[in-house]
Amino acid sequence: RCVLGGERMLPMSSPVTANGRPRKESLSTSKQTWKFLRRLYKFKHMDFEFAAWQMLYLFFAPRKVYKNFHYHSQTKHQWARDDPAFLVLGGVMVLISSIVYTIVLGYSFSQFILHLLWVLVFDYIIMTGLIATVFWFCVNRFMRRKEFPDSAVEWRYSVDVHLNAFLPFLVILHIVQVLFMYPNLEQHLLVRLL
Repeated sequence: RCVLGGERMLPMSSPVTANGRPRKESLSTSKQTWKFLRRLYKFKHMDFEFAAWQMLYLFFAPRKVYKNFHYHSQTKHQWARDDPAFLVLGGVMVLISSIVYTIVLGYSFSQFILHLLWVLVFDYIIMTGLIATVFWFCVNRFMRRKEFPDSAVEWRYSVDVHLNAFLPFLVILHIVQVLFMYPNLEQHLLVRLL
């Protein structure tokens, strides 16, 4: 719905309760996560341009990314991304960084596969889920205000926050560092230690 002639011009996807808050008519967290994971295979429906915009602005203007999350929460009544394109592009960046590491360090193909699996599965997927779950639990358990009982942090939003923090880490340690590491590999051990 759209309120014409009033103050609100944003589309309202759910009716409003008596105290002015949107009524909870959304899917449960597990159903939303399952729906999100099913979208991983539908590349035609992903907005890669917007995800690339977010990745670029995480380096130069992170406030714009946060404002975008805020606008998203106002229109869709959720803070988490509903498009898995950011997750997919992050996985592609992990793949590219593994290829760069393989070339610079002179890994064999089997070492490349082991490095890729370690970074992709452990660093990117398992640690993202673990860190997001720990912080999601701590925030919802210890930092929630009692006067706002409906203000729980979404698990997928905590995953998005972790991915936003992981991206600069990935670029700095897995791509930029390699550019400085290659010339040092050719030098004597004493020069490398300095």
